[in-house]
Amino acid sequence: MDKHIVIIGSGFAAYQLVKSLRKLNTETPVTVITADSGDDYSKPELSHVFSRRQNASDLIKQSAEDFASTHNIELLAYTRVQSIDTEAKTVQLSDKTVSYSELVLATGASSFVPPFDGNATDEIVTLNSLGEYASHQDKIATAKSVIILGAGLIGTEIAMDLAEAGKQVTICDRASSLMPTLLPSFMGAEVFQTMTEKGVDVKLSATVTGVNRHHQQLLVQIDDKNIVEADVVIAAMGLKPSTVLAEQANITVNRGIVIDEFLKTSADSVYALGDCAELGGKIRAFLQPTMLSAMALAKTLSGNPTPVKLPASLVKAKTPWFPLNLSGQTARSDVSWEITRDNDGYIAKAFEKGTEKLVGFVVSHEQQKAAFPLLRQLPAE
Repeated sequence: MDKHIVIIGSGFAAYQLVKSLRKLNTETPVTVITADSGDDYSKPELSHVFSRRQNASDLIKQSAEDFASTHNIELLAYTRVQSIDTEAKTVQLSDKTVSYSELVLATGASSFVPPFDGNATDEIVTLNSLGEYASHQDKIATAKSVIILGAGLIGTEIAMDLAEAGKQVTICDRASSLMPTLLPSFMGAEVFQTMTEKGVDVKLSATVTGVNRHHQQLLVQIDDKNIVEADVVIAAMGLKPSTVLAEQANITVNRGIVIDEFLKTSADSVYALGDCAELGGKIRAFLQPTMLSAMALAKTLSGNPTPVKLPASLVKAKTPWFPLNLSGQTARSDVSWEITRDNDGYIAKAFEKGTEKLVGFVVSHEQQKAAFPLLRQLPAE
């Protein structure tokens, strides 16, 4: 068949691929199929919307129609894919069949919400997309108190932003420190102190067991003995890669859709990109690896097979009370830390024991300018 690239999804990964493709080739037919509006927006800005008093529409950089016109693509918005036939190279929609020469799965990930007990579990809010925020923005805007389930990066960012917006905020996690997969415990303790000083109620080593509604309030049960009341409950407990379509098509899936260095899945002419993809046993849900992967895949789809090469990625935490940049293996317990702290903030370097090789770092506040020199010293992923 003639060349026709089909992309399922319209998030950051999908649109970075479209932009990269169009820099190389302006004419190859490209169809984007998405279950949401298809508007182009900056997902990281969802962590800032409350203090900035922004509506969902304020985050849209380009409407779906304008994006499609600008990049010369066909965009099928509010359209769900029913199935994929990798033998026939077709995608089945509710009303038609779309053929492809190459298919890219950029299906993203969904918020993970455990199966809590209680009569109000369906009222738990998630904020993993523009559409989700649009659905809940009025409820959050009028809330006086909010409970955030999950004290990872996103939960901590949202907690600070909601507190800046004047909300009474409680954040809870069964982990013993804040951002435990990113920060060493001593740095997590510093963030904890800062947040409590700012009035956030931080509950760590706390297991949520139920969410119930009682009249106008939501009641969150913690460790079967404590109850916290709030107007809104937000879950920020991690993401689950969206792999259902791949699994149904018998494409190999582990935690995510398994890909090789060319981003190719186990199926012929099918690729995966972004939060849904697993490369080398890892899911890299950050902007830099997604951008680099999109650039490499665009070259591959344009006839120049190009493996993705990922340097160490810089993570910029949108935590205004305690600004952080970090990279590498910062949550390992078996490293040696070299810590410098002064009025400008932290420079904390993690070294592998025995070899004294730099494997990670965290810099804070005014010391963030040290991030890029340190980044260049880290090994590629």
